[in-house]
Amino acid sequence: MLAASPLSSRAISARLQVQASAKAAQKIFVQRQPGEDVLKAKGVRSWPTWGCGVSKFPWTYQEPETCFILEGRVVVTPNGGEPVEVAAGDLATFPAGMSCTWDVKAPINKHYNFH
Repeated sequence: MLAASPLSSRAISARLQVQASAKAAQKIFVQRQPGEDVLKAKGVRSWPTWGCGVSKFPWTYQEPETCFILEGRVVVTPNGGEPVEVAAGDLATFPAGMSCTWDVKAPINKHYNFH
């Protein structure tokens, strides 16, 4: 068996750091029940709305999206990641480039903003 050279160990370490960084960049951020002052500061109530019924579908974010869930509940699972539940009253941000599965548990209605 050949011993790993220091260069290959560093290369592996660098690759793992890049993978960890990429995974962190794919994180869904959820602010549970933000106050009306937060929503007003972001202009959430002026954003367009979108909704769908109970369903399950794949989705890829081409650009970052922030949404405020008006009603319903969804479990969003990033490919290779952990599921995140987002429900009525939550403000969520999804990163650009993230591919995931939306599993809508109760019909969703949301304000959304691509940025």
